[in-house]
Parts: sequence; structure tokens; C-alpha cells
Amino acid sequence: MMKQFCWVSQRAALPDGWDLRLRGWRLDAAEPDPAAERREHFPILCDYQGVSAAQLAGLRQHRQRMLLLGVDGGLERAGLLAARFADALPGDVGLDELDQRAERVLLQAAAMPRQRTAGPLLLDLFHRDAQIDGRWLGLHPREFALLWHLAELPGSRVTRARLLADVWRLNHDPETNRVEVHVSRLRAKLAGAGLGQLVVTDPRGGYRLDSGDRGDSALPLANPHNALDEYVRRGDIAPIKERQGDDNSLHKQ
Repeated sequence: MMKQFCWVSQRAALPDGWDLRLRGWRLDAAEPDPAAERREHFPILCDYQGVSAAQLAGLRQHRQRMLLLGVDGGLERAGLLAARFADALPGDVGLDELDQRAERVLLQAAAMPRQRTAGPLLLDLFHRDAQIDGRWLGLHPREFALLWHLAELPGSRVTRARLLADVWRLNHDPETNRVEVHVSRLRAKLAGAGLGQLVVTDPRGGYRLDSGDRGDSALPLANPHNALDEYVRRGDIAPIKERQGDDNSLHKQ
């Protein structure tokens, strides 16, 4: 597997102490795009002191492969781990340790997860079905595959062409309504569970999952310190302990 990583920071240079290229990694110059159709499993090194809260919030759905660097408070690191970031490390972490932690994230991110969530639904790849409150919906395999792929990028548009490629293994449009028919059947089963609005038709074409979570959007708050706290709260996890003073703020003024 190619050892490749992304770097997110408002600072220009990647510090030598965090530069995985010195350990044989390749840097992907493109910043991760939450709406990108291509699947990326590369770990993301994020300069915690050099990124805005809005930028961090915009990458929320990538947090399980994000290593936040420069988090020097132990309680703050614990809070970020509770928020399901892949890792949170102090600024003086050794390059050899960072290499091993990034490789662990790479392997975990590349592995196919057995379960995903779609709003209140739990999707199980082994059963190829979804359940709510312990009750299975009885999805057809293609209905499950549609929902699984939409849940991969919640809130983001998945085009009809991408669904044909991923669910039907077709790299051309057969000019039939098979996608629309299966989406309609899926919606009918979701409606029976009170989730008829979970799968939304995007005005630009394609479909997206609307779980009611608006945590992916940039936060219109002026103070990055407060913005990060609000971002974590929107993730429905235990909030990070209130930080005191300029030395512990996310983005120094």
C-alpha cells in the first residue's frame, strides 16, 4: 500500500519534525475534499495551532483519519480523542512515533468497515441490512448498497454515474431508470421506519443522505476557541474542557 499523507495548515511550511517524507511517505498536495467522489484513505496531518475552527469543522467527516498535531494539553487531547479524531499528539512528538501512528491510521482507514450509521439507522455489512431500535428493515441487497454508499459521504451528493459504477458495476449509463426504481423502493422501506426523508434528491442530480446533522458546515463564529468548542458539541460527544488563556487557544491572535 502506498504510504501517502495529506497536510492541513494555514502555515506555509511543513515542519521537519512532522514531515513524514523523511520516513518514506509521499505528500499529497491537494487538501482533502469532503465532497470528493474518489475514496481517499490517506492519513491527514493537521496543524492544530495553525488551522481555523471553520476549516477543522469542514473536514469533520474525515476525522477518523486525522492526526491533530501540536495539542499540548493532556485533557484537550483526551477530549479530541473522545470526539473520534484518529489521534491527538503534542507538538514535540518524535518523527518515528508519528510514522507508526500514521501507518496505523492508514491501515485502519483502508480496511472496509463492517458497520456504518445513516441517521438513526445502523447499517451492517455482514447482514447487508439496516436496523433501527433493534428491528431490521429487510433491505434488498441493491437497496442496502445504495444506502451504504450514501452513508459513506453523509450530506454530500453522490451522482447517478457513481451509483451505477459502485452498486451495479457499470461504467456507462444504460439509459434505464434502475437507479430511480431502487431509490424509490428504498425510500418506501425507510418511510415505514419513519425515515422517509433520509434520502434526498439533489437539485444538481444524484442523491444525498440527510441525517439532520449540520455539523459539517463551517461555523460562523468569530472566536476560533469558542468555535471549536461549539464544533465538538455539534458532534454529540463530550465537550473538550474549557481552555484557559492565549497559550491554549486554537489560533493565536
